[in-house]
Amino acid sequence: MRIALFGTSADPPTAGHQAILSWLSERYDWVAVWAADNPFKSHQTLLEHRVAMLQLLIANMDVPQHNVALEQELSSWRTLETVEKAKLRWGTNAELTLIIGSDLINQLPRWYHIEDLLQQVQLLIVPRPGYAIDESSLEAVQKLGGKIAIASLTGLDVSSTAYREHGDSQALTPPVAAYINREHLYKCQDATKKRFLLR
Repeated sequence: MRIALFGTSADPPTAGHQAILSWLSERYDWVAVWAADNPFKSHQTLLEHRVAMLQLLIANMDVPQHNVALEQELSSWRTLETVEKAKLRWGTNAELTLIIGSDLINQLPRWYHIEDLLQQVQLLIVPRPGYAIDESSLEAVQKLGGKIAIASLTGLDVSSTAYREHGDSQALTPPVAAYINREHLYKCQDATKKRFLLR
């Protein structure tokens, strides 16, 4: 069984995440996704909200294979622990592929026990607009034992950061946007509302 492991900060999850999940669903038997705390990032929103938004994003997908699922129990600060949990969940014969954005390649050598991790998973790198895939970073990961493939998909030019900083609501799916409004998450949401009220 070929399993894609896709942990994301989901702060908030965007239409870009949804496009990646749809693409993965056509190429893997199962796509496991979860909201994660990235030790290299600061998060604006509590994990429980990010999990709820990710659940809404997945529920809003039209995936004929029905093979994309929120697997929140896989979430861990350490990806190596996530992989251990995945092996317990799907067995040691499952072929695990870790999905990461091209913005994370240069962080990989600093990840916890990276060499152990790279022995147990393949890597699929999803190109992200604004984050060129740097050959020297790729080589550094390959030297550590990484088996790397690059997805034939470029992530949509939307990002959680752009939404948080500029209120780019095009980045969001309607159910996630409604949740953010209801829960009063993100400062940009309040600013957008104020502009609307002042008109």
